[in-house]
Amino acid sequence: MLYSLPNLLTVSRILAIPLIVGMFWIGGDVGRWVTLVLFILAGVTDYFDGLLARSMGKISSLGRFLDPVADKLLVAALLLMLVWSGSIRGLVILPALVILCREILVSGLREFLAGIEVGVPVSKLAKWKTGVQMTALGFLILGEAGPVFIHPALTTVAIGEALLWIAAILTIITGYDYMRSGLRHMAEETPGDARNETATKTD
Repeated sequence: MLYSLPNLLTVSRILAIPLIVGMFWIGGDVGRWVTLVLFILAGVTDYFDGLLARSMGKISSLGRFLDPVADKLLVAALLLMLVWSGSIRGLVILPALVILCREILVSGLREFLAGIEVGVPVSKLAKWKTGVQMTALGFLILGEAGPVFIHPALTTVAIGEALLWIAAILTIITGYDYMRSGLRHMAEETPGDARNETATKTD
């Protein structure tokens, strides 16, 4: 199933990450615009891999694993490089840190719930969070190379920073919802289940 079109699109998104990271060393306005184009193309593959998987009946366990991993790798790499390059600095590092920690937290939670065969559906608010977050990253990638909108204060940097704060707030809300759901399932585990799991790990 690795060579199905949806999975190939997902893998291409992962392979694009080194290219995106490498563009930060090139720098300059051209480097920022090329990075933005690569980021947009990665977002397009994110949309079409899921759409094609459903329409072609190619939904697979590998695809369900790779898709969120690709998204989180892309977001984490961009946040780290934006901080490294100084595009994210000062207090704006705080929402970036919140988003990064949430990605790690949700990944661990999903792994735990998958182990007890419990799925976590993506809420509409989480989808809005992702949209705002990706838009913020796009503006921050462009940075000072972007145009001025309507008012001199509305630079791409200012818009990106504002959207990143909004994304962080939505991240906290949706992260809390995921944690509440996860803790409920943890509490439902019987002591016997916990002993068996411990025994398995010991073995």
